[in-house]
Amino acid sequence: METAREVLTTLARRYAFGDLAALCEAGAARLPSRVAAEVRLLCSFGQRLIDLDAEDFGMPERTGDPEVDAHRVPERLLSRARASRMPQSAKERSRGALRTLRPAYGLLLEVIEARWVRREMAALVAAVHIAGEYLPLLAWEPVLGHAGDPALLPVSVGGPGSRFGVTGGTTRLRDCALTRPQQSAAERALRVAGEPGPGWRNYLDRQHSTLASALCTCAVSCRTPCDVVTRLSPDVQSDLSARCRVAYEFKEGALVRLRHAAPVGHGFGVPNPEEVSDAWARTRTSLSRLPLGRRVSGDVAGYPLPGLPEVFSAAAGREIVPDTLLRDVADQLVSILEHD
Repeated sequence: METAREVLTTLARRYAFGDLAALCEAGAARLPSRVAAEVRLLCSFGQRLIDLDAEDFGMPERTGDPEVDAHRVPERLLSRARASRMPQSAKERSRGALRTLRPAYGLLLEVIEARWVRREMAALVAAVHIAGEYLPLLAWEPVLGHAGDPALLPVSVGGPGSRFGVTGGTTRLRDCALTRPQQSAAERALRVAGEPGPGWRNYLDRQHSTLASALCTCAVSCRTPCDVVTRLSPDVQSDLSARCRVAYEFKEGALVRLRHAAPVGHGFGVPNPEEVSDAWARTRTSLSRLPLGRRVSGDVAGYPLPGLPEVFSAAAGREIVPDTLLRDVADQLVSILEHD
């Protein structure tokens, strides 16, 4: 029979951070109070990661329990989480996921894998949907020099020859391919850096993913491109278009569409692992028809959705591999549990 300590380490290894914290809080874990407090703090941190609670990534944990909050998450873990954090004000010095989305996509890959192992398909589909929403920004990142940061965007896509963010009855919009919501998000993105915190956060919550969609339209489907695209060299345009087509095909694919049949979408069904695998196989078939399709062969050994890391890498134009942040948090918990 497993000892109580072995059960706790198993929970840590399975990223069951909430269950482990609850046992410590209730005293059922029978740990010294100091150890239980440290475990609970790390579990709070780990739960934020697996829940993709990006606005609080890398921030000091606060549980409201003075004994727990007296401890600190190791800086080596906090700094890595901070790289995937969305800044909560326009003037925040650390730009996190607005500087580059590569760490966030590494974490997304690890979270998707963890949800697969835990057989949490609704949460897996939610993570896949998030990945699809922002994948065009990952594709644009090498061109912009940032991941769609509104503080820097006007220099990258604005100017007299650009229709990006132009609203109203102007004739400049006559040939623009952007939808009204996309054009509205573009207009807001170009000025939101001057707004106070609530306006900035409202933009991130409601319009930043639409900005990603707008940039994808500019690169992929606009028949009369403006200076947003034409300012780029032909080689850069061609490469950007190919990578954005990967992003578009992934977002429109069968795997992402599963969200609309799950509780996180509009229905009440939850896909099972076989349905997820089937939807991913159909998405890969669609992606394989693209010029960059040869890159989605599935070379990352053992990944549950073969080829998904390669899809993100193809869109990014550089290698994206699953992070190990969840695993490293679990290792830290196991170390504490085994050596107190």
